[in-house]
Amino acid sequence: MTVQVKITPNGRMSLPADIRRRLGLTRGGALLVEETEDGVVLRTVTQSITHAQTLAKQYTGDNPEASVDAFLSRRREESGE
Repeated sequence: MTVQVKITPNGRMSLPADIRRRLGLTRGGALLVEETEDGVVLRTVTQSITHAQTLAKQYTGDNPEASVDAFLSRRREESGE
């Protein structure tokens, strides 16, 4: 769905109520703004976490050695800590 919103001279914009309702932002909330080559993507924090997890899984698969903890453990061993 594409919706046109206006941006005020001071930079504020308003999301339509039905979109806020679907995103669970009825009492306010936070959106993360991602600038891409194609434009701007707005995501809720939950959507951003899900997106990051999906990307991580694409690159690491089910390899337990690809975890942050495994990486840090290897670095500690290599540095003699």
